Amino acid sequence: MGVALPYRNYYHGQECPAVARLGSMILNSVSFGSGSATPLVLLGSLGSSAEMWLPQLDYFAASRRVIALDHRGHGASTIEGPALIDDLASDVLSTLDSLGVTTFDVIGLSLGGAVAQHLALNSGRVRKLVLTSTAAVFGTPESWTEKAAIARSGGLDELSHTVISRWFSPTWIAAHPASLEHWRRMISATPAEGYAVACGALSSFDSTSWLSSIEVPTLVVAGTEDGSTAPEVVRFLADSIPDAEYHEFSPAAHLLNVERAEDYNRLVEEFLA
Repeated sequence: MGVALPYRNYYHGQECPAVARLGSMILNSVSFGSGSATPLVLLGSLGSSAEMWLPQLDYFAASRRVIALDHRGHGASTIEGPALIDDLASDVLSTLDSLGVTTFDVIGLSLGGAVAQHLALNSGRVRKLVLTSTAAVFGTPESWTEKAAIARSGGLDELSHTVISRWFSPTWIAAHPASLEHWRRMISATPAEGYAVACGALSSFDSTSWLSSIEVPTLVVAGTEDGSTAPEVVRFLADSIPDAEYHEFSPAAHLLNVERAEDYNRLVEEFLA
């Protein structure tokens, strides 16, 4: 099992409120490819499953082992909570231990980016870090409390329409009506309690005080039309992590790994080489 990581979450500048922490768990994962290159781990957005990484699973499997994970309460992973980002990071390590993976590269998008930041600082196992459409602080605690309440009241299908409008740029949405509905259904299919638990984890996350301590090579990627994590929010990560590289895609929104898959894959491949 993975070793529990240090308790470094903060509640917007202050120590986090007490949470009944249940320990790490083994997550659902999908794995493709092989080879001598460092394995690549993919950690997705709130409301997603490993399916959101299909373009990257296809592309990187040609050169290395690539592993996509479902956060707890997402996709086919079971629900345990409440949880902090620390717990979600420990889930990742426990799962990678079960797969025989020690050192790895990691791409984290949105919620996955918060988890990836924590892993890069604390685990000692990350070789290179890619932070995509993510942040040091995600909105306000009150906004996440409201989203969790909506999810628990059975409104995840309703939420999915709002969320999907922020995941892709207007140009992409207009050109991909069938794909848009496919990704919306992925959000809608997320267990309500799993979504709510992840909202709770994001509500208390604040990495601003320790970003400068991340020492692994880092690439930060933003979409100019991202309605969830605006470019200036993402850019803050690159400005705060020593020697981090920064890249913007335009047009692109939150799920730029899908919207700009070919360009994104080439950029990441060059960075990981």
